[in-house]
Order: sequence, then C-alpha cells, then structure tokens
Amino acid sequence: MRIASLVPHATELLFALGLGSQVIAVTHECDYPPEAGDLPKLTRDALPGGLGAHEIDAAVRERTLAGETIYELDREMLGQLEPDLIVTQALCPVCAVSYEEVSLLARELPCRPRVIALDPKTFGETFGDVRTLAQATARRDAGVELVHASAVRIDRVKLAVRRAPRLRVAALEWLNPVFAAGHWTPQLIELAGGLDVLGLAGEPSHTVSWEEVRAAQPELVVVMPCGYDARRAHEEALAHAGELASLGARRIVAVDAGAYFSRPGPRLTDGLELLAHILHPQLLGSPPTGARALSVELAG
Repeated sequence: MRIASLVPHATELLFALGLGSQVIAVTHECDYPPEAGDLPKLTRDALPGGLGAHEIDAAVRERTLAGETIYELDREMLGQLEPDLIVTQALCPVCAVSYEEVSLLARELPCRPRVIALDPKTFGETFGDVRTLAQATARRDAGVELVHASAVRIDRVKLAVRRAPRLRVAALEWLNPVFAAGHWTPQLIELAGGLDVLGLAGEPSHTVSWEEVRAAQPELVVVMPCGYDARRAHEEALAHAGELASLGARRIVAVDAGAYFSRPGPRLTDGLELLAHILHPQLLGSPPTGARALSVELAG
C-alpha cells in the first residue's frame, strides 16, 4: 500500500503501526520519527517566516476567516505519487491542509485514493483512530498491541497518583492571546493527578484573559504553545514573565507541546507520564526518555 500522510500525528501513528515503509510522502511539519524527515514533502507554509506569537495568531485568524488555509498542498506531486490511501484530519484548520481540498483532489486523481480523516477530540478517541487506521491498512494486530501497551502505561500512572492531592493546573496553549488548552489535555491532567481549572475535556481550546487565569487560582501553570518545543515555549514564557508572575502559581513549567500534547498521536501517553512526573515526581520517578519540563524562574 502507498500511503500519503497529511498530518504529523497520522505520520507518527503509521510508523508506530509498522507501516513506515509504506509511507511515500508526508507534510513539511512531520518530524517524528526522524526517518519521516527524509520523505518527500507534500505541503509548505503559506504564512511568512519569522512571525511572533501575536502575528501568527492574527495571520491565522485572517486566513481562516477568508476561507484560506495556512498550508499549501503540492497537488502535482501528490498525483504523481499515486497513493492508495491519504490520511488527513478535519478537526483543526490550523493543523493541516483543508480536508475538503484533499477530498476533492482525491476524486480527481486517476488512482482514486481512499481518504481517511482522523479527528479525535478526546484522549479515548485517539485510540479509536488507532483501530481505524490499523483496520484500513491490515495492521489490526499491531493496532491492538499499540492500544494495549498504552493502556498498561496509563493504568500505571492512575495507580501511582490515585491517592495524591489534586493540584490546580492551568494549561496554556498560547500566550498572546491566551488560549486555555482543550480537547484531550484536560483529561491528561486529570489522569496525571491534577485538576484542570480552565479547559473542558472534548471541547476546543479557547481564549481567556489573564484575569480569568488569575481568578482560577492555579497552583501549577504549564506553558504549552501549540506546536512549539520546550525551548521555544520557555522563551515565550519569559517574554510574558510579568503576566505569569501575576498568577500567583507555585510553579510554572514549559513543555514540548509539539511532541507530547498538540498532536493526538501515540506520544500523548508520553505527555501523560510527563505531566504526572511534573505534578507528583515523588510518585512517578523519571519522566519518559527525552521528555522534560523546563522550570520558568521569574524575577521577584
């Protein structure tokens, strides 16, 4: 089977199912596993480079309101590659090429590829996507094994934190403007032994004011700008040091959202373990290999 992946979390899932050799092309943002970076790129950014957080937000809003995407698809390359299956998503217009554009193009291609959209809104639905993709690619056993392995790790975290005090957590998915993380993130926080004071499980991320964050009285603030790694998240936190300091939280940390929270793929389980380690390090031991939280030290 020849598979084209048009969303990073689908690429991660395809490789986790042992289908890496059948993936023929990915997006320009597909950076995991590392070997995905060597595949042909079917997309590119429509936004100019070097924009700050506020400028990115404004540009995204402008383009989405105008019915324009922020990614451009190489339609000619996709046709030349003749995929049997295209995996994409329709949940978030900021995260991938428009599902409608992909569906229309697929009907025009002589190879008539099947199009699957993976659109989980909750942590549980991400495992439903594993089953969907495993069935579509004749990898049912691999899908069962992947779900089981994740379930074992999730249960281990739940058992470790079952009697731990529930710290109040604010997960911030963007800082200018401020977005409270939604979808699966509130569930990850709860499973990790915390209480999300801003987000709603299964609901989209939403804008809030700094005053609203302050009123929620978080004890822990997790800075997780969508798509950013831990270093850049830390830089964003320092750029908003005054606002963050005003929240009165005991601790502020920056994490790699691009790897462990923004993408609803297999590494969400790593994100859960990382959150549990942040909240209750004495109960969880070391975080997953490669995962870390950078403490944000604020003056004063």
